Amino acid sequence: MTRRTEWPGEPAEPGTGFGEGAGRRARSATMSSGSPSSSRDEQGEPRDQRDRGQRHTGEPQDPVEQARNICLRLLTGTPRTRKQLADALRKREIPDEAAEEVLARFEDVGLIDDAAFAGAWVESRHHGRGLARRALVRELRTKGVDSAVIDEAVGRLDTDQEEERARELVARKLRSTRGLDRDKRLRRLAGMLARKGYGEGMALRVVRQALEEEGEDTEGLDEPF
Repeated sequence: MTRRTEWPGEPAEPGTGFGEGAGRRARSATMSSGSPSSSRDEQGEPRDQRDRGQRHTGEPQDPVEQARNICLRLLTGTPRTRKQLADALRKREIPDEAAEEVLARFEDVGLIDDAAFAGAWVESRHHGRGLARRALVRELRTKGVDSAVIDEAVGRLDTDQEEERARELVARKLRSTRGLDRDKRLRRLAGMLARKGYGEGMALRVVRQALEEEGEDTEGLDEPF
């Protein structure tokens, strides 16, 4: 029978499972558990000096407690999705039953919240990096976020918001293309938007309007680039 494990924090209010609040809860729980702030491996995962010492001495460790400590360290200061944590536990050869118990409990107390993660990711990457919905969907899928959660998060961005952000990106880069011929400017600017997930039609329209405002002849630029 698995012994009762103490868990960090009380259930979080909806939408507050990430950011500074979650980081503080994870840091506090990590400190209370006595885990060292060790160095990190190549994947950014902290090395667990205590766990290695226990393996060397042959002392057994409760897999639930081990899973709990791993998750707390990974969550300290950095929000992560359930899948990211599950993958880390699997890599450390934590039994599935123990991993599931810990992950479910962390969801209950708000330390794991994929919906909050996705919402914050969309907000940050759209405004900070100018990514469009298509690129945001790709990134969230790589994080293991459920499709329905992704749809809800990216659905907060509408076409008008995307187009406005695309105009800002083009305006920022437009000056660096001056002196190039028209078609090269078009390819460079539209290619930048395409890499950020903007559709061909929107990219062409935004770039054409920006070039027209500079006095460029845009006749014939209705063709796909």
